[in-house]
Amino acid sequence: MSGILGALIPVFIVILLGYVFRRTRIISDAFWEPAERVTFYLFFPALLVANAASADLGGLDVWPMLAALVGGILLVVASNWLLRRPLGLDGPKFTSLIQGSVRPNVYVGVAAAVALYGDAGLTAVSLCIAVAVPLVNFISVVALITYASPAGRPRGWRAVVVPVLQNPLIVACLLGLALNVTGIGLPPLIGPTLEILGRASLPIALLAVGAGLDLAAVRLAGRTVAVTTTLKLAVLPVVTVVLCLILGVDGVEAAVAILYASLPGSASAYVMARQMGGDAPIMAGVITATTLAAIVTMPVVLIVFV
Repeated sequence: MSGILGALIPVFIVILLGYVFRRTRIISDAFWEPAERVTFYLFFPALLVANAASADLGGLDVWPMLAALVGGILLVVASNWLLRRPLGLDGPKFTSLIQGSVRPNVYVGVAAAVALYGDAGLTAVSLCIAVAVPLVNFISVVALITYASPAGRPRGWRAVVVPVLQNPLIVACLLGLALNVTGIGLPPLIGPTLEILGRASLPIALLAVGAGLDLAAVRLAGRTVAVTTTLKLAVLPVVTVVLCLILGVDGVEAAVAILYASLPGSASAYVMARQMGGDAPIMAGVITATTLAAIVTMPVVLIVFV
């Protein structure tokens, strides 16, 4: 218990520092958008490429871990349709339920996996990102096109595929894995450069997560936020635990799959909701509520199930 708390509490302290810095204007508001952009497009991809390219993949039982993770995501998405009518959700609100219940904040995931399990944790969570991020992006885009477009009609396959293929985190994971599997590895000079850039990713990313918290959005959003938060932080982790037991996943692989399932909502879900006709205020409430609640739920989930 003390090891889990000792690893996770500093992660959330940095997030809360970001919130304090933003609200007190210790750091100018002009800092946050470019900081988030350079982290998303440079620092974080550098970390993922460097790790995936040099990781010992043979030491992990990959496929059962990924099957448990993907199975949990699909089951929770299926439950969303059962809840839509009882909750009385219109199309845009329904897309926020879908996004909020399965899209994780990978910045928090990587920071927590590294703090808890070191290089093995980073490798395992990178594999989770490589598989789960394209999946949840695909699900989210399809939902937004289907339920939030003004005409209620799909806009073509490009609207679904292109946002997934353009995600730099997905590209970075796949590139790193390709360098690993082919035996090329990290080239001289490029490898050390990526490692330096990668070290900047986690502190800036966590501060930016905190800076983006919006407490007013939680108060205004109502029960949809409460239901979505429950699905994301309680139902998805428990389903993943059950699937890990069924599939025989244990060790670091099980721990990281469960950790990944218990992550708070992704800030990028708000951007997607705003750009594609979803309910952005509810999405902002979900992101804030899950991030704050995860301070308690993530340690509890890992202490109880890992």
